[in-house]
Amino acid sequence: MADADRTDPRYSLANERTFLAYERTAVGLLVAAVGALNLLRDSWAETLLGVALLAGAALTATLGMGRYRQADTAIREGRELPPSTAAPAVFATVVVLVLLVALSVVA
Repeated sequence: MADADRTDPRYSLANERTFLAYERTAVGLLVAAVGALNLLRDSWAETLLGVALLAGAALTATLGMGRYRQADTAIREGRELPPSTAAPAVFATVVVLVLLVALSVVA
């Protein structure tokens, strides 16, 4: 294989670190969901918060894997990275979760 055809490992490693950041965020949301569902008082607001945190964890993990695969393919084929929808989606999820936390405190 010629040197010009090789993928620069720095790009692949950076992509892996980004993927792990998504997964770390998902694990944090999962831990918060377990805490909300098991440690907070039993009310509809805390249950809603716990379920939303679980959904946010699943969404973040799934989006992170999708973005990793998308970027990995582009890196290996030498194409530009397509725009990411994962980061704005995770941001929107966190904003919704913050609003649900506020609701759970008020309710």
